[in-house]
Amino acid sequence: MNKPEKGNLLIAEPSIIGDISFNRAVILLADHNALGSVGFILNKPLDYNLKDLIEGTDSEFPVYNGGPVEQDNLYFIHKSPELIPNSVEISNGIFWGGDFSVVINLINDGEISTKDIRFFLGYSGWNEQQLDNELQSNAWLVSENIYNKEIISKSCVSFWREKMLELGGDYSIWSNAPENPSYN
Repeated sequence: MNKPEKGNLLIAEPSIIGDISFNRAVILLADHNALGSVGFILNKPLDYNLKDLIEGTDSEFPVYNGGPVEQDNLYFIHKSPELIPNSVEISNGIFWGGDFSVVINLINDGEISTKDIRFFLGYSGWNEQQLDNELQSNAWLVSENIYNKEIISKSCVSFWREKMLELGGDYSIWSNAPENPSYN
C-alpha cells in the first residue's frame, strides 16, 4: 500500500533515526486530503494520566504523545459515538473528538474505559504534499489498519516492533535493533 488514506497507519521506516517525535512511531491517520494530513502517534505513552492534566477527574487513563504539533492541547480518539456527541468518524468505527465535558462525565461514571478511548497531547500534521514527499523519500510505510476500532486498545510500546516483524524480510532485523543503533 503506497497511497495514504484516512484511517491508515503510518509506520516509521527504520531510517528515521534520531527524530525524537517519529523514531519508531506508528501513527493513525485521522484525516488525509489535498490540504494536508493529521494523525496521532499510537505507541508513545507519556508519564501523565488524565487526572494530571484535567481538573474534575481522578482518572488514571494514560495520555500519549500524539505528535509535535500543539502539544499544549489534548485530543482523543474513541469508539463510542453513540455516547459522545459531535464525534467525527475516521474509519472502521474509530472516531475523533466530540463533546469533552460528556467524555469526562462518562469516565467519572465508569461508562467508558481505556479500551474505548485514547488521549493525546499534540498531534502529527503535514501540510499539502509534505506527507507525499516524505513517503517518496521512504520515511514512512503505509499500512491498512487491520485492527479497525480495536486499535485503541492495541499494545503501545511494542507496536512498532510488531509491525516490523509483520513486514518480514529486512524489516524483521530492525525489530530487535536498539532504538539508538550506536548502542549496538
